[in-house]
Amino acid sequence: MRVLAYGTAPPLDAHHVQLFLLQLGVLLLLALCMGRLAVRCGLPAVVGELTTGILLGPSVFGAVAPELAERLLPAQADQAHLLDAVAQLAVVMFVGVAGAHMDLGMLRRRRGVIVKVSLGGLLIPMILGVAAGFLVPRALLGDSAERPVFALFLGVALSVSAIPVIAKTLSDMRLMHRNVGQLTLASAAVSDAVGWFLLSLVSTMAIGTLDAAEAALAVLSLAGFVVAMLFVGRPLVRWVMQRVNRAGDPGPAAAVAAIVILLGASAGQALELEAVFGAFVAGLLVASTVDRRLLAPLHSVTLAVFAPLFLATAGLRIDLTALADPAVLLAGIAVLLLATLGKFAGAYLGARAGRLSRWEGIAIGAGLNARGAVEIVVASVGLRLEILTTAAYTVVVLIAVATSVMAPPLLRWATGRIEQSADELLREAETAPAVLSAARPDEKEGQAG
Repeated sequence: MRVLAYGTAPPLDAHHVQLFLLQLGVLLLLALCMGRLAVRCGLPAVVGELTTGILLGPSVFGAVAPELAERLLPAQADQAHLLDAVAQLAVVMFVGVAGAHMDLGMLRRRRGVIVKVSLGGLLIPMILGVAAGFLVPRALLGDSAERPVFALFLGVALSVSAIPVIAKTLSDMRLMHRNVGQLTLASAAVSDAVGWFLLSLVSTMAIGTLDAAEAALAVLSLAGFVVAMLFVGRPLVRWVMQRVNRAGDPGPAAAVAAIVILLGASAGQALELEAVFGAFVAGLLVASTVDRRLLAPLHSVTLAVFAPLFLATAGLRIDLTALADPAVLLAGIAVLLLATLGKFAGAYLGARAGRLSRWEGIAIGAGLNARGAVEIVVASVGLRLEILTTAAYTVVVLIAVATSVMAPPLLRWATGRIEQSADELLREAETAPAVLSAARPDEKEGQAG
């Protein structure tokens, strides 16, 4: 009988295990503290949690106390892979749980708005990014990058949003039950699905192996995944959830939901569509088949533990010291303005074309502007394929951090001018047990402010 490879692979030694547990404890502790500090400053916790990784990374801790930083976060592949695995699990669960709390009835009624917002928020920043790619100095281009490939890559980089960061921001600000929150997250999912698809095409172009057959196969993979999840996955999940729901016990329901999310993420990754997209689609299947109140334990653990760990870990990769170069900083500011204005204008125009109000358009444009860790992942791909130089990578990372910090204040300003509907109040009452009801009164005041 064949046994798993535990007997052949060397086990983790005691030091690796101890250091790994210490890393998780420190990251979660600081993320909790920084999140609370952000709340007291009138910002969502996501801002402080993302800042945690920046403080512990090479930008601050690594520069001030390099020897101590090396002891806590050694630059060893095996140790880094442990944190990466936890971060991947965290982001998959968080995106899946966010999908499980979507109001599918409202999204079906507003599908025209979602398409218009997605197209606007994707096309306008992409066009601006491609144009900028032909104008930036040659010094920002990677050694093996041709100008057209670099321009296409920059266009894709400026067009993406970040489902995990958007979902965390909406949750922190108690906006997941609002129509603008649901529309923002659904539009981000659509535009990001197209964005990941385009990224795979541009990456293939960069290594010179793209042909018509591979492009067609990529399109078929995306379409086939959605069709399979709709016509095969949905009936299967409904059949399982109906039996789990009868018990009325949140434990089995939460476990089955987690299983569906993990399997959906695995399927998405297998088709090279990215695990987060598969997790979000799987979460939508769960949303259509389970009483959301039964997901309260999974939602609470995901928001309180998984999401802060993911954001803090993502911040560890950010090195802002490269911005000390004036040329890089100037280029970064210019591209940041293009990315921010392009995404906002595209989403706003799409919302207005879908007959949403001015304030709803502003709120959706502000929410979709958060790039977060997704932008960092895109930048990492460009650096690995030598499409971007280190300076260009830093510019893209600047966009990720700045847009994630700018989005919450604009969201609060816009949503404060939109009256809640009866459907939104009902949706809030249904999901209240799952939205960290243990939050302290001062935190709720900070979110409401």
